[in-house]
Amino acid sequence: MKMTFRWYGSHSDPIPLKYVKQIPGMTGLMGLLDKPAGVDWPEEEFVALKNEVNAAGLELEVIESVNVHEDIKMGLPSRDEYIANYISTIRMLARNGVKVIVYNFMPIFDWLRTDLARVIPEDGSNSLYFDEKDLGEMGPLEIVRKTAEDSHGFTLPGWEPERLALLETTLRQYEGIGPDDLRRHYKYFLDAVIPVCEEVGVRMACHPDDPAWPIFGLPRIAHSQEDYDKIVALHDSPANTVCLCTGSLGSNPENDIPAIIRHFGIMNRIGAMHVRNVKYLGHHHFREAAHLSSTGDLDMFAIMEAIYDTCPDTYVRPDHGRMIWDEQGRPGYGLYDRALGAAYLNGLWEALCKTRGAK
Repeated sequence: MKMTFRWYGSHSDPIPLKYVKQIPGMTGLMGLLDKPAGVDWPEEEFVALKNEVNAAGLELEVIESVNVHEDIKMGLPSRDEYIANYISTIRMLARNGVKVIVYNFMPIFDWLRTDLARVIPEDGSNSLYFDEKDLGEMGPLEIVRKTAEDSHGFTLPGWEPERLALLETTLRQYEGIGPDDLRRHYKYFLDAVIPVCEEVGVRMACHPDDPAWPIFGLPRIAHSQEDYDKIVALHDSPANTVCLCTGSLGSNPENDIPAIIRHFGIMNRIGAMHVRNVKYLGHHHFREAAHLSSTGDLDMFAIMEAIYDTCPDTYVRPDHGRMIWDEQGRPGYGLYDRALGAAYLNGLWEALCKTRGAK
């Protein structure tokens, strides 16, 4: 297992790399460039990022947020231009040592919460929160405005302004597109990019829908084991993998997270893992919890044991920490609670290795 940390770059992230390096067991980043969906990432900018990360003693083998343009998801004629740019970016990242690209195929919204700083009564910290009843009172435009207001001036992954500028138009374009249509467009994309990934040694890792059910009537096709079985079958290749986010899939209590890890781990179809905990508060109602199992409803030991048994060489990062100790920052991506999460997950891993043999 390689423990990693999401970082937004020195111009956008208040957390300096030296702090990330000081987290015990931290090997590298799941990094990103702040680029609009559909563009060909400039190599000189990525090399500068990689050199900065390496100079801090960290690796940069996983990249997140090479976003898939909406025209690809909708199957529009312009998709081929954006796919060509995506392929060029894959080749560039491979030249510079990237092994895994984390992405998603969610229409418009990468993830959704109804409160970015809901106070947790038990300890006074705050965390990301979702209640579908609240969402029912807000349309897509209202939730976009609220999310922007609550983000403390930080851009949030999947909520980049340029992606949401034409929200009303894009929502109308998705009318009449169902799950089977979206899956067909997804296959077209995978058939184009996966052979290139096989050639250059990169694995694509698809992140789940978050939360794990449809929203605003949009088609969503990545929120269960059955969904992911269909995705890996769209283009059967070791380069077509899952970024198994325990919190995203775990937002639906019907998803057995350790069993899903074992299912895809045995198949060698887990490219990366986001490991976090959630607390169920009712139907389609949850909040993010600390990584400690007892603070939420996911069994973090069983999750780490499933990784140990079936995909022990994967990349892992703690995800969506609470805001604790009066920290101010990007919601879900503060330093303190994610550092605690990494230490906790590493402790579980050490216990597994010492009782069952090092991996």
